[in-house]
Parts: sequence; structure tokens; C-alpha cells
Amino acid sequence: MLDMLRMSLNAQAVTSFVVYIVVAALLFALFQFAYTRMTPHKEFTLIREGNVAAAVALGGALIGFALPASNIISYSVSVLDAVVWALIAGVVQLLAFSVTSLVLKGLSARIAKGEIAAAIYAASVSISVGLLNSACMTPAT
Repeated sequence: MLDMLRMSLNAQAVTSFVVYIVVAALLFALFQFAYTRMTPHKEFTLIREGNVAAAVALGGALIGFALPASNIISYSVSVLDAVVWALIAGVVQLLAFSVTSLVLKGLSARIAKGEIAAAIYAASVSISVGLLNSACMTPAT
């Protein structure tokens, strides 16, 4: 049992974990920063004020980014490969919000007013796009 644990937790495996988790956290923070700057409403201010719609919409976007990012990390051949594809995943999510804003007029204002229906739709689009994005970002066979 101890030998199996030693094999699993070798220095290279632990180092790789630390590198990838730090890179993933930085990419997640970068996406969150970009998303909250791109949207006209101020997510964190609204969330601090108890606006559930803002939390739902932001949460959906974060999940929509994390889904392909986790897939990318699983299949990447290097940290640089993971970073490039995660940045592409982030751009796709930002585009998803932009398109959703065109489809659902006044989306940002509706979220700011606390309209749950608009936030659920935005979150659903983000998560759906994230799932599709994740499925598309697999190694070519």
C-alpha cells in the first residue's frame, strides 16, 4: 500500500499538480476579471447587495469556463498548450455573453434589476456553451 502511494505521489507528479493548479487558478481569475469588466453591470457590487440574478449569471459563466478548462488540462500536452486553449475557451465564453445580450435585449440591465429569469437564461447559455466547448476541445484522433 505504501509503495503504491509513493508511486502516485512522486516528486514529478506533485510538481505537475502544483504547476497546473496554480496555472488553472490564474486562468480562472483572469477569466473572471475579463468577464466582469466586459459586462456593463457590476457583478460583485450587485452580489454584495444580495442580487441573486447577478450571482446566478456570474456563476453560470464561471462554470461555463471551468468545464472546458478542466478538459483542456486533462488532455493538454504542456502547460503552454493548456494556457492557449483555456484562453480560447475564455474568448468563447465572452462571445457567448455578447450573443446572449443581442438575443435577450437589455440583459445586463435585467440582471442588475435582479431579474432571475434573465440570469438563469444567461447562465444556461454559458454552461451549455461550456459543455459544447469542452466536447470540441479533445485530442484529434
